Amino acid sequence: MDSALARRMLAASTEITKAALSGEDPDAVLPLIVRRAAALAEADLGLIMVRDDEDRLTVEAAYGGPASSGPLDDPVGSVLSPRSAAARVARGGVPVVVDDLIDDPLTAPYVPSALRVYGPFAVAPFGTRERRLGALAVYRRRGANSFNRVAVDVLTSFAAQAGLALVLAEGSTARQRIAVYQERERIARDLHDVIVQRLYGAGIQLDVLNRRLSGRLDEADSTRLTETMDQIDQTIAEVRATVRALRSSDPETPEQAPDLADSMRSEVHTAGELLGRPPKLEIQGDLTGVPVAVADHARAALREALSNVVRHSGAQTVLVRVRRSESGLSLQVIDDGCGIPRDVSKRGLRNMEERAVAAGGRCTIHSSPDSGSTVTWEVPLSADES
Repeated sequence: MDSALARRMLAASTEITKAALSGEDPDAVLPLIVRRAAALAEADLGLIMVRDDEDRLTVEAAYGGPASSGPLDDPVGSVLSPRSAAARVARGGVPVVVDDLIDDPLTAPYVPSALRVYGPFAVAPFGTRERRLGALAVYRRRGANSFNRVAVDVLTSFAAQAGLALVLAEGSTARQRIAVYQERERIARDLHDVIVQRLYGAGIQLDVLNRRLSGRLDEADSTRLTETMDQIDQTIAEVRATVRALRSSDPETPEQAPDLADSMRSEVHTAGELLGRPPKLEIQGDLTGVPVAVADHARAALREALSNVVRHSGAQTVLVRVRRSESGLSLQVIDDGCGIPRDVSKRGLRNMEERAVAAGGRCTIHSSPDSGSTVTWEVPLSADES
């Protein structure tokens, strides 16, 4: 998934979540959901179908449609066949994509005349695993390109998040809320473990390409490639911000910091998958109770340090040391690679230094082509924070 599409999906999901949690009637949010889904999938038509208590699937909102007047101008209220692809997806929770509505045996028997102007079709489950609300479908006109894997993945993720937002908004019992927060955690984990890693990998590949082509690109192309890598880094930061928002507790209660030790393990695990070998992690002391702001700075610093190792070092071994003492928190990332190249962007390193200073600490970086790099990040913890 390219960075621009990832940012559009995040913006749309955030907009839906804000609208749903603002107390608006869920029925008023559905048209917004289908508009954003059609735009993300670059579709000519979008339909959102909701299940009722008798398991019937009814079109509740639509966006797009033929330019000429006709029965599809107002499909809201139409009841779908229980054997249609959308109904199956609503029940089973597995997305369906076909190249042509009329030619594919899965959809052909259930295509009304008004939809015969469309060919490529994709439909994703709408809601959560615990609360399957219905289905979200997008269509393109006959002759248009089929929906590719990226488009289907985006539609599926967006439908899940939009459905979750509605479930959050209408959840009225403690049991429902527990299920919803579990689903939020699952979506947050998927965003972190899938989308972030794909963007991370894409950024690394672009960086490798940039170094291989060093001196052979004109200034404009080199600048454009650097800006693209910066955009990917920014998108990763925005995805992580969304993950933190999804993992936050009930808005009516104070925010609690995620477990810092678990966060450190997660960052090390992600770096290990990209390096092809896991860094060694040593944790000394109890990391529970570290203030939220300091923990956020520490997570970001570790992420930046490991990002530099993955992108530039070519290291065979990497050691991460985290130590909580009575006086402070320290973080060290040591690798045996080629050091930090002089010609790479130092923005990530500056971010680490700025975060350390903001927390009252310091960050030192020692790098050599012969001995690798050592990043030491340390901040104080006052007595009342320990």
